[in-house]
Amino acid sequence: MFAPKCSTFLPDRLLEGPLPDDLAAELRALTVNTATGSVDTEKRHNVENPWDGTIVGWVGIGTTDDVAHAFRRAREVQKTWRETPFDQRKRILTRFHDLVLKKRDLLLDIIQLETGKDRASAFDEVMDVANNARYYANAAEKLMRPARRTAGIPVLGKAREYRSPKGVVGQITPWNYPLTLGISDALAAIAAGNTVVAKPDSDTPFCSLICVQLLKDAGLPDDVIQIVTGQGRVVGSAIADACDYLMFTGSTKTGQRLGEQVGRRLVGFSAELGGKNPMIITGDADARRAASCAVNACFSNSGQLCVSIERIYVVQDMYDDFVSAFIAEVNRMKLGAGFDWSVTMGSLVSKEQLATVESFVDDAREKGARILAGGRARPDLGPCFYEPTVVEGVSDDMRLKRDEVFGPVVYVEKVNTVDDALARANDTNYGLNASVVGPSDTAWNIARRVEAGTVNINDGYAAAWSTVDAPLGGVKDSGMSRRHGAEGLLKYTESHTIVEMQGMPVSGPRFLSRKLYAAIMGRLLGVGQKLRLLK
Repeated sequence: MFAPKCSTFLPDRLLEGPLPDDLAAELRALTVNTATGSVDTEKRHNVENPWDGTIVGWVGIGTTDDVAHAFRRAREVQKTWRETPFDQRKRILTRFHDLVLKKRDLLLDIIQLETGKDRASAFDEVMDVANNARYYANAAEKLMRPARRTAGIPVLGKAREYRSPKGVVGQITPWNYPLTLGISDALAAIAAGNTVVAKPDSDTPFCSLICVQLLKDAGLPDDVIQIVTGQGRVVGSAIADACDYLMFTGSTKTGQRLGEQVGRRLVGFSAELGGKNPMIITGDADARRAASCAVNACFSNSGQLCVSIERIYVVQDMYDDFVSAFIAEVNRMKLGAGFDWSVTMGSLVSKEQLATVESFVDDAREKGARILAGGRARPDLGPCFYEPTVVEGVSDDMRLKRDEVFGPVVYVEKVNTVDDALARANDTNYGLNASVVGPSDTAWNIARRVEAGTVNINDGYAAAWSTVDAPLGGVKDSGMSRRHGAEGLLKYTESHTIVEMQGMPVSGPRFLSRKLYAAIMGRLLGVGQKLRLLK
């Protein structure tokens, strides 16, 4: 029995400061930038800790040549990797799952150092990566197994559907969930027999690099997953120009541009994009339960989550009780930096993100909205901290009404009925995630009418996100295709249909006239329908 062991250079924990020089060097050595030598130029990108602005480490700024090198290696390696038996792929992903859990403290530390988020939000990422590794380890072979299909003429025809990997998958990921978005989608891609060339966000590269090392420790061959660090407009664009399929997570605007780029080459594309996610609270909901649910839904990861709730519609009979309980919950939250589990909300990722959040709140305040909680930056805690903020009285002329904040800001609105709440919830160009809080029967009836890719009942987002056996993604301007579930793997494959006719062709035997054959087939099709012999 293989017992996975971590590389000796990976420590169990990190300090709240810069990475050790030797560790940073070992991780940079995993990048394509190092393989090509481009990392040795003077062009570097410093990774800053949002808590205090200190430098965590640095990575190289890649070029189009780096990307080209990665794809040459990826295409060569993919010829072998696609032939690797499923049981071997399963063992690798299972070992990786075990190593992720074994090294969870290290992973939590690096997530926090790169993003500034609280530790519980960081653990969400560790759990997601482990869940995806386990799921696709167990599901890949079954999902890609040749499948019998019903031939056009069932008795005389034999049909089979086969699946093969796309080839080299390109992946471009954001900073907000650098571990889960940096590796979880790639796990499905490699489980299907693809290789991957990935660009993590420049500000959060070390999470992906540690995962690549853990995969190598689990037995993954070299270059099955390759990391190129650098700017999106250079490295990301080059990946989009070279890949056989592109997986992107980020803004709707960037997703539209990349979709057009790969579409010109008739290459497949999957995107999880922006959201302005609603929560509906019914008139017969439990106010305390709803308030607790809303806090997690709105302020996990400091609200920097595509599926975060940014607007809450409360049926009037429940409004006062809910708002009172919600504000009390928000005021009890503990902001802070560091590895302390008692901190309930960490920092925003950057000063730029802080400025964006401030602009939304200031605009609403200046136009007459009421700040019920928060509404202030907290420089006393660090350069990028902002209080969890609840706003009331948001009007159509405020940016907060329809635009995604991507920060710890939510507005509450009183509605007369559930139908009013649904109308407001669906009145958006987005459709990523939603939440309904209330008694089960009532909530299920409402959830089916919400125009969103995922709807959580009595939960904000985590229930759907953690259900890796079901698809996750958006409708409208919130994206296309899905991660998780069968689609999360099959999107990285091509389907091939092979059909054999035995005895005679579909066009009929040569001894029958076309007219007579058509008459016979017309009668048989009718009988087949009535007897339910045909699909």
